[in-house]
Amino acid sequence: MRAALSEAAASIAALMQSADEEAAGILEFQIAMLDDESLVEPALAAIAAGASAADAWSDAMATEIEGYEAAEDGYFRARSSDLRDIAARVLRALSGIAEKAPPHGAIIQGKDLTPTQFLAMDWTRGGGIVLKEGSPASHVAMLARSRGVPMLVGVGSLEAANDDLVLLDAEHGHVVARPDTEAHRAFLSASATHRDRLQHAQLRVRERAVTVDGVTIEVLVNIAEPADVRTIDIAHCDGVGLMRTEFLFGHGLPDEATQYSAYRTVLEWAGDKPVTIRTVDAGGDKPVPGYTVEETNPFLGLRGIRLSLSRPDVFRVQARALLRAAVHGNLKVMFPMVSLARELVEATHLFEAEAAALAAAGIPHRMPPLGIMVEVPAVAISPEGLASAAFFSIGSNDLTQYVMAAGRDNTAVAALNDVRNPAVIALIGHVARFGAAHAIPVSLCGDAGGDPTAIPALLSAGIRALSVTPAQLPLAKATIAASRAQDTPDGAA
Repeated sequence: MRAALSEAAASIAALMQSADEEAAGILEFQIAMLDDESLVEPALAAIAAGASAADAWSDAMATEIEGYEAAEDGYFRARSSDLRDIAARVLRALSGIAEKAPPHGAIIQGKDLTPTQFLAMDWTRGGGIVLKEGSPASHVAMLARSRGVPMLVGVGSLEAANDDLVLLDAEHGHVVARPDTEAHRAFLSASATHRDRLQHAQLRVRERAVTVDGVTIEVLVNIAEPADVRTIDIAHCDGVGLMRTEFLFGHGLPDEATQYSAYRTVLEWAGDKPVTIRTVDAGGDKPVPGYTVEETNPFLGLRGIRLSLSRPDVFRVQARALLRAAVHGNLKVMFPMVSLARELVEATHLFEAEAAALAAAGIPHRMPPLGIMVEVPAVAISPEGLASAAFFSIGSNDLTQYVMAAGRDNTAVAALNDVRNPAVIALIGHVARFGAAHAIPVSLCGDAGGDPTAIPALLSAGIRALSVTPAQLPLAKATIAASRAQDTPDGAA
C-alpha cells in the first residue's frame, strides 16, 4: 500500500513537470491528498485486519468519495473527481497495469474524467469529452475551457461503444452516436463552416471589434494568473477586464511582496491598456485554508468583499500590494460580491488609509479607480446607491445563478442557468442604461461575454465592453462584427 501511494505521487509529480500553473495547482492538490494520513488510515486498518491492499483501498476511497458527492457545497462535490483520480491511480500502481492512452482525436466518454487523465492526453490533435455526469465547476471542466477542448457534462446515457463514430457539437450542446449519412453530412458541413469562421476570425483578431452599424466594442481578456499573459499578444485585446487573484491564495495567505510581483508582471505586460484586478473572491466554490469559513450555503455566505472586510488584516496586505503596483501601469481595482453601498465605502476607506501610510513611508504608489462587480441582483435592480463606484463590471455567472435560483455547478438545473433569459438580460440592460446615464463605465466579465450565442443579446442590452477568455477572443470579435448594436443606450458608444 505504501509503495503504491509513493508510486502514484511520483507519477503525478512527473505530470507537473510539463504542466502550466493552473494544472500544476490541481496536481499539487492531489499530491497533498495522498500525503494526508487521514485518507490512508482506513485502508491500512483494513489491511491489518486481513484485507488485500486493493480491496482495502477501494472500500476506503468509495466511502470518502461518497461523502464528497453528498456534500451541500458544490466545490466539494466537484472535487470528488479528484478523489476518483487518486483512487484509480493507486489501484493501477497496485496492479502493475499501465493505463492505456486513447488514440489521438478520440471523443472520451464516461461517467466522469479525472484531471490527470485529461492532462496526460495530447489535445493539440483534436478530440473531445462527453460525460454522463461531471460538473461545469470540476477541475477537468476548468482545464478544458482554458484549452478550448469541446466538452459536454450531464449528458446522461449515450449508447456508444469503442470505435463507434460519434459527432460532438459542444457549441450547441449536441452529441450523436452512429449518425446516419444525412446527419453526418450536415455535421461535416457545419464543422467546416465553423473551422473557416474560426480561421477567418483569427486572421482579423488584431482589428478592433466594430458592429455592423459602426459601434466599437471593447474586447478585453480574463486571466487567472500572470503566466497566462505569456500566450497572449496584447495587440489582440483592449486590456484585461478581469484578473483573478485567488491563485495567490491557493496555499494560504500570500505576503505583500508576492502579490506585488504578480500584479506588476501583468501591468507591465499590458503597457498603457487597462488592467482590472479583482480583490480576492474567496468563499463560495473557492475555499482558502485559514481564511474562509465553513458554511452550509457558501454561495450565499461570507465571500468576496464581505469576507475581505471581515478580515482587514488580510485585506490591507492586498490593498498595499495593489497600490504599489499601480505605478507600473493602468490599474483598476474591482471589489467582488458587493451588495451594499457601505461595503464600497468601507473598502475605499481602507485603501485610502493604506495609501496614506505608504505616502508617510515614502513608498511609491498610486490610488487606482475603485469599481465593483455587479453580480448580486439587489445591485442590478437598484444601482443608485453605488453610483460612487468608478466603474461597474457585470459578473454574469453569479448574477444568472442568483436571478434564476439555479446553481451554476449543478448539471440538473443547467438549462435554467442561461444568461439569455429575459429576466437576466433585462437586469443587464438596466445596469447598462444606468451607467450610460451617469457616466459610469459598464463592462461584462462573465462566461457569457465570450459566448457567440449570447453576445448579440448583450449588445442589444447596451453592453459595450466584454471580457473573455483568451481562447474566445477571435470568435467573440467575429460575432461582434456580424452583429448590430441595437437599442444603444443614450450616451453609450
